[in-house]
Amino acid sequence: MSPRSQSSLALGTLCAGLWLAGQVLAFQPPPAGMPLAEQIPGRRQLIDQAIVRALDFLANQQQPSGAWHSDQIGSSPACTSLAIMAFLAAGHVPGEGPYAVQIERGVRWVLDQQAPNGLFADNGVHGPMYTHGICSLMLAEILGMTPQDTAVPVRKALERAIELILIAQDVRKDPQHSGGWRYGPTSTDSDLSATGWQLLALRAAKNVGCDIPADCIDRAVAYVKKCAVPGNEGFGYQPSVGTTPVRAGTGILCLEICGEHHSAEALGAANYLVRRPLMSRDSFFYYGVYYCTVGMFQIGGQHWEVLRDHMEPLILSLQLPDGRWEPQQNEENRAGMIYSTSMAVLALSVEYQYLPIYQR
Repeated sequence: MSPRSQSSLALGTLCAGLWLAGQVLAFQPPPAGMPLAEQIPGRRQLIDQAIVRALDFLANQQQPSGAWHSDQIGSSPACTSLAIMAFLAAGHVPGEGPYAVQIERGVRWVLDQQAPNGLFADNGVHGPMYTHGICSLMLAEILGMTPQDTAVPVRKALERAIELILIAQDVRKDPQHSGGWRYGPTSTDSDLSATGWQLLALRAAKNVGCDIPADCIDRAVAYVKKCAVPGNEGFGYQPSVGTTPVRAGTGILCLEICGEHHSAEALGAANYLVRRPLMSRDSFFYYGVYYCTVGMFQIGGQHWEVLRDHMEPLILSLQLPDGRWEPQQNEENRAGMIYSTSMAVLALSVEYQYLPIYQR
C-alpha cells in the first residue's frame, strides 16, 4: 500500500472513530419502529468491515502451535476457544474458506489441553471452570460444522467435558448455592458468572445431541433466579448481592437460553439495562459486551433495539486501526487483547446468527 493510501486509510479510520464516538455521547433511544438504516446509515457496513479487520488481526496473532495467547499467561485454552468462536460467529468454518487452517489448528490444540478428568484449564489461573465452560461451549458449537475425521475426537472431548460439569454441579452445597457452579470442579459455593459459562456449554451440547438431564437445567435456573435482586432489578454475582450491567446481562442470557423466555427476572434486568446501559468505564467491560449483547438479543423487541443502538457504536468506537480491541479496565488486562477482540466480534456478529447458541 502506498504512503498516500495509508494516509487516506488512517484519516478515514480517524473520522469514523470520531463520528462513532459522537454517536455514543449523543445516544438517545430511537423512536419505536424506526429502521436501523434510518437511525445511523451505513452502520451495518461499518460493523462488517470492523469484523473483517478483527479476524485478520486474530489470524495474524495465532501461535505456531495453533494456540492464541493471553497477554500475561501465554497459550490459553480459553482465549483460543474464544478466538475460534469469533471466526465461527462471522460465518467461517473448518474445512473451507480463508480461515479454515487457523480454526482447525486451534481446535486441535484445545483438544490436546484436556486433562484426564475432562477438565480444560489455563495454567496459573484461579478458577478453571471459567476456562472449562468456554472450551466446552466452543467444542459444542463447532461440532456440527466439523468434518467427520475431526468430529469424533471433538465429540469425545465434549462428552468428557460435559460429564465434569454435571459432576461439579452435584457437589454438596449450602441451599443458597445449590444448582450453580463456582471456580473449581469441587467448589462448595456458586456464582452467576461461572454458572453462565457452564449453562451456555450445556445448552450448546444439548443442541448437538449430548444427554443433558432436565433436572440439571432446572436446578441451574433456580440458582440463577436466586441471584435476582429484589424487585427484579437485575442480578447479583451471588444471592443477596447488588446488580451491575454485566451481571444483568449474564442473568438474562442464562434464563433465555434455558427456555425461561421473558421471565419476570429477565425482563426486569432488561429494563435495568435500558436505564443503565453498559459503559466502557464499567468493570469487566468486554465480559459485559458479550453477555449484555447476546442476552438482550435473545430478549428481542425494543429492549434489543435500544441496547443494540447503544452498544454497536460504543464497541466500534473502541476498535484500534489494526483491528484489535484492548481491555478497558485492569480486571481484564490479564486476559489481554485476544480476549477483548474475540468478545467484541462475538457481540457485533450476534445478528448473523451463525453460532447455534445465538439463534432465538
